[in-house]
Amino acid sequence: MHPKPASESLTILTDLVLPSETNPLNNLFGGELLARMDRAASIAARRHSRRITVTASVNHVAFNRSIPLGSVVTVEAKVSRTFRTSMEIFLDVWIEDRESGTKTKANEAIYTFVAVDETGRPVEVAPVIPETELEKQRFDAALRRKQLSLVLAGKMKPSEATELKALFI
Repeated sequence: MHPKPASESLTILTDLVLPSETNPLNNLFGGELLARMDRAASIAARRHSRRITVTASVNHVAFNRSIPLGSVVTVEAKVSRTFRTSMEIFLDVWIEDRESGTKTKANEAIYTFVAVDETGRPVEVAPVIPETELEKQRFDAALRRKQLSLVLAGKMKPSEATELKALFI
């Protein structure tokens, strides 16, 4: 399987926040943002794997800024690292100032997707090649996040989590 650059999976979804998508404070519902991020992550995972992909987990979501009614919201998703059948997708959410056009990072998230065949069985995916400094940082951190997740789930002994131990030694 040939490795692929992270940039090949880049997915950018831009949309407007409408009244039916807001809470009583006229800000985008968190669930609506999660759905937008899930769609972008799904497309990024499919672009990388060229397979059917399913959401395995939402590993992290940070709702750092509210997103007001009428905002232009851009969700950027990119595969940050792959494992045997899974792909970690890092998402950045930007809002655009209505008057100046300046973009501000509002939120971020990390999703995990698994590539599957037509029967739903996991299939192997190609490795990802990080190219930019940010892609390299996210690539390296993905292994630590995976090991932490496995340790917390009881699927890996803490003594086997070499990347995590390296942080403290």
